[in-house]
Formats: sequence, C-alpha cells, structure tokens
Amino acid sequence: MPPEKPHWAELFTEVVTSGLCTGCSACVIACPYDVLEYDDTGGRYKPFHVAEAGGFDNCTHGEKGCTLCTRACPRFRNWEPEIEQHLFGRERTEDEISGIAVDMVLARATDPGVHVVGQDGGFVSALLIWALEHDVIDAALVSALEGDGSTWKALPAVARTREDVLATAGSRYTYSANPMAYAEAIEGGAERIALVGMGCQSSAPPVMAARKAGKIARRFALSIGLLCSKTFDDAIFPELFEARYGLHRHEIAKMNIKGVFQVWMHDGSYHEIPLKEAHAFTREGCKSCPDFAAEHADISTGGIGAFNDWTLTIVRTERGREVFHAMVADDAVEIRPVDDDPGAIALLRKLSRVSRKRWPATAVPMPGRLPAPAAPS
Repeated sequence: MPPEKPHWAELFTEVVTSGLCTGCSACVIACPYDVLEYDDTGGRYKPFHVAEAGGFDNCTHGEKGCTLCTRACPRFRNWEPEIEQHLFGRERTEDEISGIAVDMVLARATDPGVHVVGQDGGFVSALLIWALEHDVIDAALVSALEGDGSTWKALPAVARTREDVLATAGSRYTYSANPMAYAEAIEGGAERIALVGMGCQSSAPPVMAARKAGKIARRFALSIGLLCSKTFDDAIFPELFEARYGLHRHEIAKMNIKGVFQVWMHDGSYHEIPLKEAHAFTREGCKSCPDFAAEHADISTGGIGAFNDWTLTIVRTERGREVFHAMVADDAVEIRPVDDDPGAIALLRKLSRVSRKRWPATAVPMPGRLPAPAAPS
C-alpha cells in the first residue's frame, strides 16, 4: 500500500527517475526547506535532493511529514483528474483530445510595437503587458536569453514592466524552467504572479491549488500555456545547426517552427532545417509528456496554422475568459474566428493526439485512456 503521506522518496522513484519528470521545477520552488535543487547542465533538466538532508533518494523532512514536493508535481500519480476536477469541476471527455476549453479564436496584438517584436502576432506579450498595466498581476515568470542573447541559452526570468516583456519576447526551443524565477519575483515583492510556460509548467499552478500547496498556489494568479510538442537540448546548436549547416548560434537572429525549423540570421539570410534532423536532440523530459496543448492553463496559445502573425488562442478557465474578454474590450488585441483557419484546428487535434499517446502504459491512466486489459489467467 502506498504511504499515507508520499514525499520525495516516492516522487524520486515514481517521477524523477521513471521517465515521467519533465523538469518543470515546481517541486523545487515548493520545497520550504531548500533541500531540492535543479540541474540544467548536460541535458539533464532535473530536480535533485541535497545529500545532507537524506541523500539523493530520500528526505529527512519528508519522513517527518512534509509532502509539498509531491503536491506541487504535475506528473505525480492522479495529476490530470485532480487538476481537471479543480479547474472545471469534471474530467475531460474522450472527444476533448486537446483539453477542456470555453472558447477558441485567432488573436494578435493591436499595438504595432508589440505585434512586431512578439512571436506570431505578439498575443502573449500583449496579454502580459495588459495584465501588468491593469493591476491583474505584479510580475510574470518568463524565459530570457543569457547575456546578450548570442548563446541562445534560455534562462528563467521575471518581467515586471512593458520593457521587460518586450525584451523577453519571442520563442526559444531549448528548455527554460520558468518557475525557477519564482524566488526572484517574490524577493521583488510580487504577490500576484503569471506563469508563462509549456504544458508541463502550466499544469503546476492548478495542481498546487488542487492539492492545497499553500501560499505558492495562491500567488499564481494567471497561467499562460504555450503549445509545445517538444523542446531541444542546447547541443542542437553545435551538433546540428553549426556542424551540419554552418549556422553559428551567435549569428542567429530569430527561430520558429512551422513544419520545419526556420532560422533567420543577422546577415538577412533565411534557412530551413527538417524537423526529423532535430529529433535526436529532443530533451528527455519531453519524450513521455502527453500535453501538447497546455491543457491546464487559463489561456493556451500557439502559432500553428496558416497565419504567421496570428496566435491560436484557447481560453480554458473562467479566469482566462475574464482576462481575455477585458483585453478585447480594451482593444489590446484583435480577434478573428478560428474557423478562418480550419487547418489550425486539425493540426491542434493531431498533435494533441500524438502527444497523449506518449504517456506510458505503465503509469497512472489518464481520463479517456483506460488501462490495458489484464492478460487471461
């Protein structure tokens, strides 16, 4: 029988070392004793436990009753039913392959400066700026590029102003554990925080709330999810872009994925790299992730479909609808019907289906996926 109060020992076995861990870092920021740390070197992207408090596979605080790491983990045990009951009051149906939603549109920023700088029409940037300027949030956890950006190494960062949002705009396809910027946001006085991240990260705030993970859960005021089929290890730059195509990372100006890896260089040249060549650099934490569509965010967004300057926007929760409708009323964004791009809906469903098939049959079944029948005796 599983322990009554599962802690790091169970999380380590059932998630961190089983292939389910996405490296989202929620357990690290939830730990009240600072005995969990994060390793993003050498392609690992994993939490680890410090030796002096129980060793790598156990926790002295957990043995005394602390369970915050397991309550914060969006891949521990019955995470998906718990989140959906908390957010929506029900579990998804089999037809809701890309998650439960209340609205779906195409959206983009109306401010030309935000539209140009942001990715796929700048919707996420417009959302963060509006929320900051309308006293909805105090700060946002986002990703930034290291130093002057020439290394293309993505790092967690805090955005508190319009300038911060625009400085961190755009997509990075290597992984950044954005929740790790939580401590910096709190040190700066933030009490209402937005989290921008892929599905693995955007599931963290609602699972914390569902499992009553205390003050941290209450501080997350808005979750913005990014559609994501996978991220890549930093090794993709020297071992693929540079070695095979002669594209040095410090010369790259912008990247996007639209069926191929699109790369724009500072010299004005444009290059396409087949995605199949990038598969070898898929981050380990993405290989079992079932969530393409950021299914537990308040608002999920992604630049898929025919229009490069419009964002497919999925409003999922009442909180998300409240914020989104206020933005539209305030002319911060413009929208058009999602039916204008039926290919985007088809691709959303296709990629969601592919991702959900990744969830191992040996793990806890998800709604809509029954366990395999028992072998006949």
